Amino acid sequence: MDSPLRSFLDVPTDSHFPIQNLPFGIFQPKEGKPRVGVAIGDLIVDLSVLEELGHFPSPEFGERQVFSEDSLNAFLTLGRPAWRKAREILQHLLSAETPTLRDDAKLRDRVFHAQKDVVMQLPARIGNYTDFYSSYHHAHNVGTMLRGPENALMPNWKWLPVAYHGRASSIVISGTDVRRPSGQTRPPDASAPVFGSSKSFDYELEMAFLIGPGNSLGKAVPIDRAIDHIFGFVLMNDWSARDIQAWEYQPLGPFLAKNFCTSISPWVVTLEALEPFRKPLPPQDPEPLPYLRGRNDFTFDIHLEAHLQTSSMDAPHIITRTNFFKNLYWSVAQQLAHHAVNGCNLQPGDLLASGTISGPTEESRGCMLELTWRGANPLKLPNGETRKWLEDGDRLTITGWCEGDGYRVGFGQVRGQILPTAPVA
Repeated sequence: MDSPLRSFLDVPTDSHFPIQNLPFGIFQPKEGKPRVGVAIGDLIVDLSVLEELGHFPSPEFGERQVFSEDSLNAFLTLGRPAWRKAREILQHLLSAETPTLRDDAKLRDRVFHAQKDVVMQLPARIGNYTDFYSSYHHAHNVGTMLRGPENALMPNWKWLPVAYHGRASSIVISGTDVRRPSGQTRPPDASAPVFGSSKSFDYELEMAFLIGPGNSLGKAVPIDRAIDHIFGFVLMNDWSARDIQAWEYQPLGPFLAKNFCTSISPWVVTLEALEPFRKPLPPQDPEPLPYLRGRNDFTFDIHLEAHLQTSSMDAPHIITRTNFFKNLYWSVAQQLAHHAVNGCNLQPGDLLASGTISGPTEESRGCMLELTWRGANPLKLPNGETRKWLEDGDRLTITGWCEGDGYRVGFGQVRGQILPTAPVA
């Protein structure tokens, strides 16, 4: 069990990054190249230094210095035995009982960096990105708006994890500003579209997981082996332009309404850190086809929130409270198995996202589209402002964590501020 572990470092009980977590990311200090680090409290452990000193030996890690690289891709390729071994080594070195770092001030000066003093980068080179549509309440709400409650879900929704292929090049790290996009929209009752800035700008509260070892082209991944290909999770905000989407999405789905910017959090929380919060996947009706039936299929109990702060507010306001376990119909194993069942070759660093995570209550809706019911019921903020959609200057932050016994395993946050549309040359 992870819970009795205690670090020699003073980490507050409400920190997202105790010794029970140890998420991986890519950081760049003021002087030096980007490299692999692990978060603990408000510090970063420089794994390249520990690697140089021989703390990550073969056979799990081979001859390559994976922690000196500027992405996690080489580490992701090594697979679960190496991931587990790295976590075991780090928990030992950071333990209150281990003198290696605890009693060597010079070594600590080399190994530890303050998070506030570094620049975080994307954790991986993301070659491909897929966004699923796996929250029942989100799909039902959106379908109700478009087709009425009696036809809310499309006939395929409870038979397969619906998804679309997104744009990997516009995935950005938390803290990156996002510009309001331009595109074609068709105003109500207009006979022809117009070009201009999106007037229905939205966030989408999501989570996503990074692929480790991939599969060969033409070779499916059995659902009971899917976990071998999943490294860990990040928070995601898949910014959306709903008015552009409404005009362009038929018949091929999202395009310019989604590909302009997708934000993710910098720290990747491993499946090993999430294991204490594993929950059985709730029963599905109808029973999935055999290739989607996993033995002991699972999900995770992760609390999620979205916070909005307008330019005239002194502090952010919580506008969404939802939960990964309670509000996703399809498991990550089912998502991965379905993605590869036709022989699609997943690769290290690929990112697979959950889709908007919404619950059955108004406060658990994971986007403005649902919170305001497509603008019909404006959101009321504590300072008297209202929002039908996000406006320029608004800051949107998503955070999430698992609640342990005297500790949290958290994901930090993914945040972004909306800037005005850039002029079209």
